[in-house]
Amino acid sequence: MNQIVDYIQSRKENSSEPFCAFLYDLDHLREHVRRRVETLPASCRLFYAIKANSDEPILRTLAPIVDGFEVASLGEVKKVRAVAPDIPILFGGPGKTDEEIEGAIDHHVSLLHVESVHELQRVANLASQRGIQVPILLRVNLRGPLPDATLAMAGRPTQFGIDETEIAEAIRLAQGLESVKLEGFHLHSLSNNLNPEQHVRLVEYYCERVTGWIKEFALQITYLNAGGGIGVNYADLEEQFDWDLFVKRLGPMLEAKCPAGVTPLFECGRYLTASCGYYAVEVLDIKRNHGKNYVVIRGGTHHFRLPVSWQHSHPFQVIPVERWDYPFLRKELHDNEITVVGQLCTPKDVLAKDIVVPRVRIGDVILFQYAGAYGWAISHHDFLSHPHPEHVYLEQSDRTFAVGGNKHGRRIV
Repeated sequence: MNQIVDYIQSRKENSSEPFCAFLYDLDHLREHVRRRVETLPASCRLFYAIKANSDEPILRTLAPIVDGFEVASLGEVKKVRAVAPDIPILFGGPGKTDEEIEGAIDHHVSLLHVESVHELQRVANLASQRGIQVPILLRVNLRGPLPDATLAMAGRPTQFGIDETEIAEAIRLAQGLESVKLEGFHLHSLSNNLNPEQHVRLVEYYCERVTGWIKEFALQITYLNAGGGIGVNYADLEEQFDWDLFVKRLGPMLEAKCPAGVTPLFECGRYLTASCGYYAVEVLDIKRNHGKNYVVIRGGTHHFRLPVSWQHSHPFQVIPVERWDYPFLRKELHDNEITVVGQLCTPKDVLAKDIVVPRVRIGDVILFQYAGAYGWAISHHDFLSHPHPEHVYLEQSDRTFAVGGNKHGRRIV
C-alpha cells in the first residue's frame, strides 16, 4: 500500500492533470498467488481464470507460478499464448463457436469444457474431421443442495453446464465417440464463497458425485475441476476468506473422498488478483444536493463497473494531495458522510454511498482497494467517450527508475 500512495503523491507533485489510473502491485500479486500454489494439497492444481483480469503484465507475472490458465473465449486463448506458448489451458463457456473449438485445438488447449450434448457432438465432429482426439470435461449443472453465494451457476436454472438429470446421456455419448476423450468433470457451481469450511464441503460433494459416476459408468477419468468460487469480502477487507483453514481441511478430505487417480483442479480468478489492484481517481468537485454530499471524481463506473454491478459501496481511502493551483479557496469536508460519483450523465454512476470520511478536499485522490479483478475488464470503457485511465504496474527493482515522475525504486512494466 505504501508504494501505491507514494507513487500517487509523487505524480501529483509533478503534474496538474487530474489523476486517474489503475495501479497494480505485482510483488503482492506474485507472493499472494505463490503461497496459494505452495500450500494447496500436493494432489491439486491451481489455474488462474483470466476473465478476472487479462492484462498482459498480470498474465506474465502469474505464468511461472500457476499450473495454467482458464479461459472463456478464443481471444483469451490468444492472450495466454502470447505470453506462455506452452502453459496448460482450460477452455470453458456456454456458447463456443466452431471457430473457437477449432482455435482451441490449434492452440493446444489442454481440456475443453463441454457445456451441452449438442456442443459435445460439435466438438466430436470437428475433431473427427481432423483425425484427432480432443480431451474434454463435461460441465454439470448439479441439482444440489449447494451453498448460497453471491453468484450461482448451478443448483438452479442457468445457462451453464449439462443438467444433472441428463448427465447419463452425455457420458454414454462421450464414451461412444472416438474423437473425444472424457477426462473428467467440471463442476463450477458458485462464485464468491467466503466460508472456507463450506467450500471444503462443496468440494467433498463434488467428489461424491464423481465417484458415483465412475462406478455407474465404469469410467477411467483423470480430472475433477472444482472451479473457482472463492470470494473476496468487499464489505470488510480485514475479514477475508481463511485460506489456511481451507487447505488444512481440504487435504484430509481429499485423501478420504477424492477418487483414486483423479487430480482436483481449481480455477480461481477474483481471489487471486483482486487484492493487488487499486483504482485511483482525483476529486474534481464536492457539492451538496438535497442534504447529501457528493464527491465527483475523474472517472467512474465506465472504468470500474464492479460496485454498481454488485450493488455495493466499494472500499476506499482518501489520499491527501497538497498541490492546489487555483487562486481561490479549496473546498473540503470534515467528518462528513459522502457519496462518491463519477463523470457520467446518469445517477447510477455511484461507486460508494453514504460513507463517513475524516477529511476530503477537491484535488485529493480517492483510492479504491481490491480493484484488481472485474474492474476495468468488465466496464463499458467508451460510454460518453471520456479518456481511459492509465494502467500502471509496479514492482520492486534492484535500482531506482525515474519513469513518469516515479522515483521510489519501482519499475513500470
